[in-house]
Amino acid sequence: MQEWWSTLDLFMKSLWGITIFASLVFIVETIMTFVGMDSDIDIGTDVDFDTDTPPDSSHPFQLFTFRNFINFFLGFGWTAIALRSSVNNTFLLLLIAAIVGILLVTAVMYIFKWLSGMEQSGNIRIQTATGCKGTVYLTIPGKRQGEGKVQISIQGAIREYNAVTDGDKLANGTPIRVKEALNENTLLVEKQ
Repeated sequence: MQEWWSTLDLFMKSLWGITIFASLVFIVETIMTFVGMDSDIDIGTDVDFDTDTPPDSSHPFQLFTFRNFINFFLGFGWTAIALRSSVNNTFLLLLIAAIVGILLVTAVMYIFKWLSGMEQSGNIRIQTATGCKGTVYLTIPGKRQGEGKVQISIQGAIREYNAVTDGDKLANGTPIRVKEALNENTLLVEKQ
């Protein structure tokens, strides 16, 4: 091993050093991710970027992160080492390796973006109840004179909510349709 290392020129020693470091960090990050540990690393730098994006927009994917830095050097290093014997022009070799590194970072970002699109919060949003159908669970007095209860199917789940109606009294078991969500706990319903 020592003989092999001593036969390498400074350029190849640098490539191997970068690649081995990036590979080891990648392996550690991967293990930490699968074990459930947080692998965010604070390098201690403070960089201020002025962007045109509104402050209330959420962009969970950032380009300049430690993980992307490692992914770039992983693709860059292994590509340069693999193509060194085939490509004699150093500039062309570095250009190809940089393109592969950028493509790897882009691919990983798109994979994580795709995966994050599949996550669900599990929270029921009452605002989506408009138009949902259900039945009266506890009698609802007419003309908004009081509240009753309804059971509706919302976002694939059966839920119970307080309800009022503008029409006549609705007895237990009456099929209803939600006209509007009045607040987080109360629905305006009508006979179906």
